[in-house]
Amino acid sequence: MKGERGELDALHDVPLDVTAVLGSRRMTIAELLTLGEGTIVTLDRSVQAPIDVLAGGTPVARGEIVAIDDRFAVRITGVVAGTS
Repeated sequence: MKGERGELDALHDVPLDVTAVLGSRRMTIAELLTLGEGTIVTLDRSVQAPIDVLAGGTPVARGEIVAIDDRFAVRITGVVAGTS
């Protein structure tokens, strides 16, 4: 176990894209071409549903959206098994 930890320590400074996914929607090209300012696009999740947090495209956690000053943030509510 200690050897594994040392191997992970070598990766601590590697940058990784983290993405918060609110939901998605499949659209036709015709629907996409009608989008304009003010258009509302409904997503496949309810407001109360947790969002997915991805690291490098892989799900690592779930959470809820919060606002901090003028920015959105994610409060982690659960970690995906095998990532902690």
